[in-house]
Amino acid sequence: MAEDVEVLTTEEAASLLRVSTKTVLALARQGSLPGEKVGRAWRFLRSDLLGYLHGAAGGAAARAANAATLR
Repeated sequence: MAEDVEVLTTEEAASLLRVSTKTVLALARQGSLPGEKVGRAWRFLRSDLLGYLHGAAGGAAARAANAATLR
């Protein structure tokens, strides 16, 4: 049986990420946020957004650790 995949709208993605829809659209357009354009609307996989969050959080922690070692 196929895996259940939750597809989110821009508004739902913004709510999940706790940012504005403008931020979601800007990140998607520049390729930072994984998503697909369907007609005039963007769609996002929940699993991709959660992966983005974990990657962004990991990146911030790595930057903080690097900054601490430089001091």
